[in-house]
Amino acid sequence: MNFQSYSTPKAHAPTVAEDLLLLLFQPRFGTIAGENTLFYVLGAAVLAELALAGDVTATTARNGTVTVAAVEGRQPTDELFHEAWTYLSERPRGLQASLAAIGPTLRRPVLNRLIQRGDVREEKRKRLGIFSITTVRLGETDRRAGLLQDVRAVLVENAEPTARTAALAALLWGSGTLPQFSQEIPWNSAVITRAQELGRGNFGAAAAGEAVSRTMTAIVVNSVIVATTAPPPQ
Repeated sequence: MNFQSYSTPKAHAPTVAEDLLLLLFQPRFGTIAGENTLFYVLGAAVLAELALAGDVTATTARNGTVTVAAVEGRQPTDELFHEAWTYLSERPRGLQASLAAIGPTLRRPVLNRLIQRGDVREEKRKRLGIFSITTVRLGETDRRAGLLQDVRAVLVENAEPTARTAALAALLWGSGTLPQFSQEIPWNSAVITRAQELGRGNFGAAAAGEAVSRTMTAIVVNSVIVATTAPPPQ
């Protein structure tokens, strides 16, 4: 399937995929953590948000195979999700196949949104006076710092998370990139245990009324772990 490039609809709040990519951006190096498997993670972020909104559902067969389907009449208004929702509305799809179909072309449009919101910026410069290269720098907003603070509070201070923050923390865990945040989030057994709980959908009392969404998010996170072949350490 072919995904188009999406502009940023100012009427929409930042998506989970945007928040995740912004967190994965490493300002010190101008790089994005987990770049090699980023498409799986961004695809998972899209599916997780669709699940949290009640726009998709998942069914697990006896053999453990997970099938994802769009909920009829629940097409999201943000066009970033249109292709994914349409893909899933054609017929139920396997979760791994869905991640592989949805994820590969998300990086550029999601990054464009971060640029347009001022969260990051791109700089073009010459190397050796010949080669043109593009680097990414942190923008003028403080949104990344705020997101990181929220995730840290959940993982380190055991703060009660919103479903969205819990999903972000779980996706960072599932992507295998959480150790790269060790300067802000200590990489210790307590954090690992907390992240594992979130990855299993144990979001806490604040999200108690969202059992289906939590279950779907847990399924997505664990599928990312399988897809990236980076299971969490024990």
